Amino acid sequence: MPVLTRLIPSPVVVDIRPGALDDLASVLSDQRISHSGKLAVAVSNGSGAKLRERIAPALPGADWYEVGGGTLDDAIRLAGAIKAGHYDAVVGLGGGKIIDCAKFAAARVGLPLVAVPTNLAHDGLCSPVATLDNDAGRGSYGVPNPIAVVIDLDVIRDAPARFVRSGIGDAVSNISAIADWELANRVNGEKIDGLAAAMARQAGEAVLRHPGGIGDNDFLQVLAEALVLSGIAMSVSGDSRPSSGACHEINHAFDLLFPKRAASHGEQCGLGAAFAMYLRGAHEESAYMAEVLHRHGLPVLPEEIGFTVDEFVQVVEFAPQTRPGRYTILEHLDLKTNQIKDIYSDYAKAISS
Repeated sequence: MPVLTRLIPSPVVVDIRPGALDDLASVLSDQRISHSGKLAVAVSNGSGAKLRERIAPALPGADWYEVGGGTLDDAIRLAGAIKAGHYDAVVGLGGGKIIDCAKFAAARVGLPLVAVPTNLAHDGLCSPVATLDNDAGRGSYGVPNPIAVVIDLDVIRDAPARFVRSGIGDAVSNISAIADWELANRVNGEKIDGLAAAMARQAGEAVLRHPGGIGDNDFLQVLAEALVLSGIAMSVSGDSRPSSGACHEINHAFDLLFPKRAASHGEQCGLGAAFAMYLRGAHEESAYMAEVLHRHGLPVLPEEIGFTVDEFVQVVEFAPQTRPGRYTILEHLDLKTNQIKDIYSDYAKAISS
């Protein structure tokens, strides 16, 4: 009998709501996650450590590991530390760097990962990718999706606002990424995974169209769900295509060309997405995206994150080199320096009018 459906790797538990952290022990006692209560909990020395006192009494079988940063070496050290512990699962409690370290370490030792993010800075909280700093700069490493995701909106609201804003930029950039995927399909015949595209597009649109702000529970719920769906969309497609196009190439170029001055991931992706939409001729969509990003306190012009126009032109020109083989509006137009300058001038006028 033919297989009529496909199996989609996704978390067995997704708990997003105010107070969700109070029921973390119940989630972790799920037999699909832990049958003995033996858990390795990776925390930062910041937000994660502050929550340890609150959570630890409910997890008597847990061992706690403080992770210093978000490097490949940190993740390898964590994996080595937990290897001999005979744990059922690894819990990553903290920001994106801790989650990525925990994802990599869990994959390295063959254990499931429970993601408990303390901010919503980007869509990596539920993606099959761990982004870690290494000797060459920054690398992306394939890992399994988390087996569970627990997001306490009360904790999220207490995080610095810039982290939530960064997540907004990353989610909204899905719209540009999908447009790039569709372009690659039309020009090069690249196959589109319709389910992954639908999930990523709707996640981005939900955030873009929501009238609320970062202080509203309803908006934070939508944003958190959008970031989870974006991560699952990448797992469905088997790569980052649903959430990464010209927007992320521009982000990577900022990071590579100006590593000590780069802004947050989501800030750069949001700016990249608004500009990429303008490049593809979607001027009204670009203007609306820029308006929404500005409403949430995100940059839409390079000078808003400390870069000159010439530096931004350099970033855009370099961006295609960051993802060889990926076809986006940047590769399609193959713009030269003066062309980028002229188009940027028109973009800046259009979103300011």
